[in-house]
Amino acid sequence: MQGKQPTLMIACAVLRDVLNRREDTDLSIAFMDYGLHLTPKKMRAEIQSRIDVLETPHRILIGFGLCGNGLAGLNAREHTLIIPRVDDCISLFLGSREAYLRAFQAEPGTYYLTPGWLECGGEPRTEYLKCRGKFGPDKADFVADSMYRRYRKVCFIALTADDLNRHRPAALQVAAFCRQRWGWQYEERIGSDALIRRLLDFARADGVGVPPQDAGELLIIGPGGEVQMEHFMAK
Repeated sequence: MQGKQPTLMIACAVLRDVLNRREDTDLSIAFMDYGLHLTPKKMRAEIQSRIDVLETPHRILIGFGLCGNGLAGLNAREHTLIIPRVDDCISLFLGSREAYLRAFQAEPGTYYLTPGWLECGGEPRTEYLKCRGKFGPDKADFVADSMYRRYRKVCFIALTADDLNRHRPAALQVAAFCRQRWGWQYEERIGSDALIRRLLDFARADGVGVPPQDAGELLIIGPGGEVQMEHFMAK
Protein backbone atom coordinates (compact mmCIF):
# COMPACT_ATOMS: atom_id res chain seq x y z
CA MET A 1 0.00 0.00 0.00
CA GLN A 2 1.55 3.27 -1.06
CA GLY A 3 1.42 6.51 0.96
CA LYS A 4 -1.12 9.19 0.47
CA GLN A 5 -0.73 11.34 -2.63
CA PRO A 6 -2.24 14.73 -3.45
CA THR A 7 -5.79 14.27 -4.72
CA LEU A 8 -7.61 16.15 -7.47
CA MET A 9 -11.14 15.61 -8.71
CA ILE A 10 -12.10 16.29 -12.31
CA ALA A 11 -15.88 16.36 -12.58
CA CYS A 12 -18.71 17.28 -14.89
CA ALA A 13 -20.39 20.56 -13.99
CA VAL A 14 -23.72 18.75 -13.45
CA LEU A 15 -22.21 17.46 -10.17
CA ARG A 16 -21.26 20.93 -8.94
CA ASP A 17 -24.16 21.34 -6.50
CA VAL A 18 -23.63 17.87 -5.00
CA LEU A 19 -19.86 18.16 -4.67
CA ASN A 20 -19.93 21.66 -3.26
CA ARG A 21 -21.81 20.25 -0.26
CA ARG A 22 -19.17 17.60 0.49
CA GLU A 23 -17.57 17.32 3.90
CA ASP A 24 -13.94 17.16 2.71
CA THR A 25 -13.70 20.83 1.76
CA ASP A 26 -9.94 20.64 1.16
CA LEU A 27 -10.41 18.51 -1.95
CA SER A 28 -9.54 20.45 -5.10
CA ILE A 29 -12.11 20.04 -7.88
CA ALA A 30 -11.86 21.04 -11.53
CA PHE A 31 -15.34 21.29 -13.03
CA MET A 32 -15.69 20.64 -16.75
CA ASP A 33 -18.32 21.96 -19.17
CA TYR A 34 -21.45 19.78 -19.14
CA GLY A 35 -21.61 19.96 -22.94
CA LEU A 36 -18.52 17.78 -23.31
CA HIS A 37 -20.70 14.66 -23.16
CA LEU A 38 -22.00 15.63 -26.61
CA THR A 39 -18.50 15.38 -28.11
CA PRO A 40 -16.74 12.37 -26.51
CA LYS A 41 -13.41 12.90 -28.26
CA LYS A 42 -13.28 16.48 -27.02
CA MET A 43 -14.23 15.32 -23.53
CA ARG A 44 -11.34 12.88 -23.43
CA ALA A 45 -8.92 15.54 -24.73
CA GLU A 46 -10.06 18.14 -22.19
CA ILE A 47 -9.77 15.74 -19.24
CA GLN A 48 -6.39 14.48 -20.50
CA SER A 49 -5.10 18.05 -20.66
CA ARG A 50 -6.06 18.54 -16.98
CA ILE A 51 -4.15 15.39 -16.09
CA ASP A 52 -1.08 16.22 -18.15
CA VAL A 53 -0.37 19.56 -16.46
CA LEU A 54 0.07 17.97 -13.02
CA GLU A 55 3.75 18.02 -12.11
CA THR A 56 3.70 15.41 -9.32
CA PRO A 57 1.87 12.05 -9.04
CA HIS A 58 -1.74 12.49 -7.92
CA ARG A 59 -4.77 10.41 -7.19
CA ILE A 60 -7.36 11.74 -9.61
CA LEU A 61 -11.04 11.17 -8.98
CA ILE A 62 -13.03 11.29 -12.22
CA GLY A 63 -16.58 12.59 -11.79
CA PHE A 64 -17.80 11.24 -15.11
CA GLY A 65 -19.18 7.98 -16.42
CA LEU A 66 -18.02 6.45 -19.67
CA CYS A 67 -20.27 9.03 -21.38
CA GLY A 68 -20.51 7.79 -24.96
CA ASN A 69 -17.04 6.24 -24.75
CA GLY A 70 -15.61 9.66 -23.91
CA LEU A 71 -13.23 8.27 -21.29
CA ALA A 72 -11.87 5.47 -23.47
CA GLY A 73 -8.22 6.12 -24.26
CA LEU A 74 -7.66 8.38 -21.24
CA ASN A 75 -4.10 7.78 -19.99
CA ALA A 76 -3.16 7.93 -16.33
CA ARG A 77 0.43 9.02 -17.05
CA GLU A 78 2.23 8.90 -13.66
CA HIS A 79 -1.02 9.27 -11.73
CA THR A 80 -3.75 6.94 -10.43
CA LEU A 81 -7.27 7.39 -11.78
CA ILE A 82 -10.36 6.38 -9.80
CA ILE A 83 -13.48 6.28 -11.97
CA PRO A 84 -17.07 5.16 -11.30
CA ARG A 85 -17.83 2.11 -13.45
CA VAL A 86 -21.03 3.61 -14.87
CA ASP A 87 -22.23 4.59 -18.31
CA ASP A 88 -23.22 8.13 -17.37
CA CYS A 89 -24.00 10.43 -14.46
CA ILE A 90 -27.55 9.12 -13.91
CA SER A 91 -26.13 6.07 -12.12
CA LEU A 92 -24.29 8.49 -9.82
CA PHE A 93 -27.60 10.08 -8.84
CA LEU A 94 -29.31 6.73 -8.35
CA GLY A 95 -26.50 5.39 -6.19
CA SER A 96 -25.19 2.53 -8.32
CA ARG A 97 -25.08 1.01 -11.75
CA GLU A 98 -27.42 -1.74 -10.53
CA ALA A 99 -30.02 0.83 -9.44
CA TYR A 100 -29.92 2.40 -12.89
CA LEU A 101 -30.28 -0.98 -14.62
CA ARG A 102 -33.31 -1.80 -12.46
CA ALA A 103 -34.90 1.54 -13.35
CA PHE A 104 -34.11 1.07 -17.03
CA GLN A 105 -35.61 -2.40 -17.11
CA ALA A 106 -38.76 -1.12 -15.40
CA GLU A 107 -39.20 1.76 -17.86
CA PRO A 108 -36.62 2.03 -20.67
CA GLY A 109 -38.31 5.08 -22.17
CA THR A 110 -37.37 7.41 -19.29
CA TYR A 111 -35.47 10.66 -19.68
CA TYR A 112 -33.71 11.53 -16.41
CA LEU A 113 -33.42 15.09 -15.20
CA THR A 114 -31.27 16.30 -12.27
CA PRO A 115 -30.73 19.66 -10.56
CA GLY A 116 -27.35 19.92 -12.25
CA TRP A 117 -28.82 19.45 -15.72
CA LEU A 118 -31.44 22.10 -14.95
CA GLU A 119 -28.81 24.56 -13.80
CA CYS A 120 -26.59 23.88 -16.82
CA GLY A 121 -29.46 24.15 -19.28
CA GLY A 122 -28.78 20.66 -20.61
CA GLU A 123 -32.39 19.51 -20.93
CA PRO A 124 -34.90 19.31 -23.84
CA ARG A 125 -36.68 22.63 -23.34
CA THR A 126 -33.56 24.80 -23.11
CA GLU A 127 -31.75 22.89 -25.83
CA TYR A 128 -34.77 23.31 -28.12
CA LEU A 129 -34.96 27.05 -27.49
CA LYS A 130 -31.23 27.44 -28.15
CA CYS A 131 -31.53 25.53 -31.40
CA ARG A 132 -34.62 27.49 -32.46
CA GLY A 133 -32.88 30.80 -31.81
CA LYS A 134 -29.83 29.75 -33.82
CA PHE A 135 -31.33 27.76 -36.71
CA GLY A 136 -35.05 28.50 -36.77
CA PRO A 137 -38.14 26.45 -35.86
CA ASP A 138 -37.97 23.83 -38.61
CA LYS A 139 -34.41 22.80 -37.75
CA ALA A 140 -35.14 22.92 -34.03
CA ASP A 141 -38.22 20.72 -34.46
CA PHE A 142 -36.29 18.17 -36.47
CA VAL A 143 -33.36 18.01 -34.03
CA ALA A 144 -35.54 17.84 -30.93
CA ASP A 145 -37.83 15.17 -32.36
CA SER A 146 -34.85 13.10 -33.50
CA MET A 147 -33.28 13.22 -30.04
CA TYR A 148 -36.27 12.89 -27.73
CA ARG A 149 -39.35 11.38 -29.33
CA ARG A 150 -38.46 7.81 -28.26
CA TYR A 151 -38.91 8.71 -24.58
CA ARG A 152 -42.22 8.36 -22.75
CA LYS A 153 -41.63 10.18 -19.50
CA VAL A 154 -39.26 12.47 -17.63
CA CYS A 155 -38.07 11.51 -14.16
CA PHE A 156 -36.67 14.29 -12.00
CA ILE A 157 -34.08 12.93 -9.56
CA ALA A 158 -32.71 14.84 -6.59
CA LEU A 159 -30.74 13.64 -3.60
CA THR A 160 -32.86 15.34 -0.94
CA ALA A 161 -36.45 16.48 -0.51
CA ASP A 162 -35.16 20.06 -0.20
CA ASP A 163 -33.49 19.76 -3.59
CA LEU A 164 -36.71 18.43 -5.09
CA ASN A 165 -38.68 21.35 -3.71
CA ARG A 166 -36.10 23.95 -4.71
CA HIS A 167 -35.79 22.80 -8.31
CA ARG A 168 -39.36 21.59 -8.88
CA PRO A 169 -40.58 24.78 -10.64
CA ALA A 170 -37.84 24.49 -13.26
CA ALA A 171 -38.39 20.74 -13.60
CA LEU A 172 -42.11 21.28 -14.15
CA GLN A 173 -41.37 23.78 -16.91
CA VAL A 174 -39.34 21.15 -18.70
CA ALA A 175 -42.04 18.53 -18.05
CA ALA A 176 -44.78 20.79 -19.45
CA PHE A 177 -42.78 21.38 -22.63
CA CYS A 178 -42.13 17.66 -23.08
CA ARG A 179 -45.76 16.74 -22.36
CA GLN A 180 -47.05 19.24 -24.91
CA ARG A 181 -44.58 18.15 -27.58
CA TRP A 182 -44.24 14.39 -27.05
CA GLY A 183 -46.87 13.45 -24.47
CA TRP A 184 -44.36 12.60 -21.74
CA GLN A 185 -45.48 11.83 -18.22
CA TYR A 186 -43.68 13.32 -15.21
CA GLU A 187 -42.44 11.73 -12.01
CA GLU A 188 -40.02 12.49 -9.19
CA ARG A 189 -37.79 10.38 -7.00
CA ILE A 190 -35.16 10.75 -4.31
CA GLY A 191 -31.87 9.31 -5.48
CA SER A 192 -28.76 8.27 -3.58
CA ASP A 193 -25.25 9.69 -3.31
CA ALA A 194 -23.79 6.36 -2.16
CA LEU A 195 -21.50 5.93 -5.17
CA ILE A 196 -20.40 9.56 -5.09
CA ARG A 197 -19.52 9.20 -1.41
CA ARG A 198 -17.55 6.04 -2.11
CA LEU A 199 -15.60 7.88 -4.80
CA LEU A 200 -14.91 10.75 -2.38
CA ASP A 201 -13.62 8.28 0.21
CA PHE A 202 -10.46 8.05 -1.88
CA ALA A 203 -9.75 11.70 -1.08
CA ARG A 204 -9.36 10.73 2.57
CA ALA A 205 -7.79 7.27 2.21
CA ASP A 206 -4.11 6.63 2.94
CA GLY A 207 -3.65 4.19 0.06
CA VAL A 208 -4.82 3.78 -3.49
CA GLY A 209 -6.80 0.57 -3.30
CA VAL A 210 -7.22 -2.54 -5.39
CA PRO A 211 -6.31 -3.27 -9.02
CA PRO A 212 -8.81 -2.62 -11.83
CA GLN A 213 -10.09 -6.17 -12.18
CA ASP A 214 -11.18 -6.19 -8.51
CA ALA A 215 -12.44 -2.62 -8.19
CA GLY A 216 -16.17 -3.40 -8.38
CA GLU A 217 -18.10 -0.15 -8.66
CA LEU A 218 -14.90 1.87 -9.03
CA LEU A 219 -12.34 1.44 -11.77
CA ILE A 220 -8.77 2.07 -10.62
CA ILE A 221 -6.19 2.74 -13.30
CA GLY A 222 -2.60 2.79 -12.06
CA PRO A 223 0.33 4.80 -13.41
CA GLY A 224 0.89 4.21 -17.10
CA GLY A 225 -2.51 2.61 -17.54
CA GLU A 226 -5.19 3.53 -20.02
CA VAL A 227 -8.97 3.51 -19.71
CA GLN A 228 -10.64 0.98 -22.00
CA MET A 229 -14.30 0.59 -22.85
CA GLU A 230 -14.10 -3.03 -21.69
CA HIS A 231 -13.43 -1.82 -18.13
CA PHE A 232 -17.05 -0.61 -17.96
CA MET A 233 -18.70 -3.77 -19.20
CA ALA A 234 -20.87 -5.64 -16.72
CA LYS A 235 -19.19 -8.67 -15.17
